[in-house]
Amino acid sequence: MAASATTQSILIIDDDRELTDMLKTYLEGSGYQVTVANDGLEGLEVATTGEPVDLILLDVMMPQLDGFEVLKKLRMSHLTPVLMLTARGDDYDRILGLELGADDYLPKPFNHRELVARIKAIFRRLELGSQSRQQQDITINNIALSTSRQSVSCHDTLLTLTNTEFAILHLLMVNAGQLVTKEDISQKVLGKKLQAFDRSIDMHVSNLRKKIAETTQEEKIKTIRGAGYLLRMAP
Repeated sequence: MAASATTQSILIIDDDRELTDMLKTYLEGSGYQVTVANDGLEGLEVATTGEPVDLILLDVMMPQLDGFEVLKKLRMSHLTPVLMLTARGDDYDRILGLELGADDYLPKPFNHRELVARIKAIFRRLELGSQSRQQQDITINNIALSTSRQSVSCHDTLLTLTNTEFAILHLLMVNAGQLVTKEDISQKVLGKKLQAFDRSIDMHVSNLRKKIAETTQEEKIKTIRGAGYLLRMAP
């Protein structure tokens, strides 16, 4: 992580100054180091050229650049975890954000305690990823996952995965050939209970499949309809 273990850093990109002032005060009171940018262009510049941050809270509707454009440009060079702040009930925003590489989303208006819970879940996932570096690397069905280097290759081609995609693939690989339920993925990777009609897991797995498909036509991840996914042991 960019910040120390005791002070994790958060960048808030949102044009609602009243909200960002309130969130900055609340999150600093919860022990985080907080930076605020009030439009998309400023936020992208801070995220890509300023001091590295551990997490970005990114609003969708903003002047200059909207949240989707910021995320799209950010993912060209950075894998910083992103929690999207979306309009309540707007499934399109949530799905598009996940497709572009967001790690999670939270609809507005939200409870501050829930926001902190989501933030802690993302940081726990990063910490588990750091701890997993001491575990043995895994190679299954021409997919090589290196926990020591936090890298993945498929048929000898390096894949660029977000932290969430890496964590999901790692979970599938350590349970290769076995069903991993969506509930398990949501709890162990996203750190939250699976909610009805929540498509987060589906979108992350879809993104993972697209990246694998760039290296092979073989189906590596099988969908078990209505239950979850499994990683195939062989073609």
